[in-house]
Amino acid sequence: MILLSVNHLSKTFGGLKAVSDVNMELKIGELVGLIGPNGAGKTTLFNLLTGVYKPTDGDIVLRRETIVGLKPHQINQKGIARTFQNIRLFSNLTVMDNVKIAYHQHRSYNMLSAILRLPSYFHGEEEMDKKAERLLEIFKLGHKKDELAKNLPYGEQRRLEIARALAAQPQLLLLDEPAAGMNPQETAELMEMIRWVRKEFDLTILLIEHDMSLVMGICERIYVLDYGQIIAEGTPEQIKSNPKVIEAYLGEDVTHAHG
Repeated sequence: MILLSVNHLSKTFGGLKAVSDVNMELKIGELVGLIGPNGAGKTTLFNLLTGVYKPTDGDIVLRRETIVGLKPHQINQKGIARTFQNIRLFSNLTVMDNVKIAYHQHRSYNMLSAILRLPSYFHGEEEMDKKAERLLEIFKLGHKKDELAKNLPYGEQRRLEIARALAAQPQLLLLDEPAAGMNPQETAELMEMIRWVRKEFDLTILLIEHDMSLVMGICERIYVLDYGQIIAEGTPEQIKSNPKVIEAYLGEDVTHAHG
């Protein structure tokens, strides 16, 4: 079953077509890669999917319902969460609070209960604390829950960002270069974590990544974007041997991309 379909999507800034007539489909439970040279339009596409930008043309349909025109928080509530190329945590809040913020949109109490400090407020907060702690344990951050986010090492900040995205209880998770700045060991661990998260949380994942070993190792299908257009789509094997893709992006070193 199709979770998300992107139909003839375009975005123009002034005279520049950042995304041009893009068509994509994501099936429920798939792990799909989005690759291409710098400036190909990958992050612009993520910004369109999450409501940061409004498309110039085309449609984005999530579970048979258009999401074009909705604000980012509304799209998030409908089930799309993302991480960013440059980590965007609330750096002066604790690790725990970073995750709890994402849970708040699913809170079981209303604003009045919070203002009047009614029992439903305390019960709801306790429930959120438990959920947040469980999520932090999964991401091996439980022992750091009271630390400020900015004091975590880089790899742990990445994990916290993914944990926070999952706290929004999405069906589709968009990961924007999650391995950026990681060493090979951290990348290998991240790869395992993405696989596990997809299975455990029953997610569909779309991943932008430059690390070819990661993309080829975990993605079932890959879309290739160049100058804002999809130039290829297929399995890792098909993409590796596609002459158009080799010319536009992968170069001769594609034969060394393992996985």
